Amino acid sequence: MKRLLILLIVLLPTLCIPALAKKKDKRSIVRIETTMGDIRVALLDEAPRHRDNFLKLVESGHYDGTLFHRVINKFMIQGGDPDSKTAVPNQMLGDGDVDYTLAPEFLIPEYYHIRGALAAARESDDVNPEQRSSGSQFYIVTGKKFGPSSLREVRSKQEADGIEMSAQMFEDYQQYGGAPHLDGKYTIFGQVIEGMDVAEKIQTVKTNAFDRPIEDIKVIRMTVEQRSKAAQQAQKSAK
Repeated sequence: MKRLLILLIVLLPTLCIPALAKKKDKRSIVRIETTMGDIRVALLDEAPRHRDNFLKLVESGHYDGTLFHRVINKFMIQGGDPDSKTAVPNQMLGDGDVDYTLAPEFLIPEYYHIRGALAAARESDDVNPEQRSSGSQFYIVTGKKFGPSSLREVRSKQEADGIEMSAQMFEDYQQYGGAPHLDGKYTIFGQVIEGMDVAEKIQTVKTNAFDRPIEDIKVIRMTVEQRSKAAQQAQKSAK
């Protein structure tokens, strides 16, 4: 995206990243209330910049009234563009953002683009070689399951870029699905823990030529339900 686009390839059902599902500590939880239902996400303490930024924007009301402005079936649903709050029908969206970007926090191989991953959108490499994240735009991976041959092709391309697909990742993309071609290129900072069925309903709506839903899908509000100990400490230190 400056249009904040997530790269789509042709290769390209509720479930958590396995590593996140094993976490026993209290995590930061955000509820995303939409016009199609609620989605709850857990944020990663391992991506503190993105975690704290998302929590800050949620509590400021930044996301309230925004749209899921880019939706691609079997790939992802994207939101967070502040311009979408006042968008007219068929207006192209994706350029809106806050006035800063975030340094990437890639967490391969522990966290990757499995189905339900929450990640930050960003501008393309040609104008953003440091792969810095958008300050506000995010996406939730819906993806699809991959067969071994397709995954081997993706893995070969990743190896050329210095990115390694672990055996666990290879297995999970077959069993659960996702968007492996994004690994090591976009920052994952959370995971859907409830309401993946809502995300999947959103991904199937009718869209226009710019992948914007014909009928607006609005974020009514986002709410911080709890903060991890690390996020609490970061909030105190920032005051």
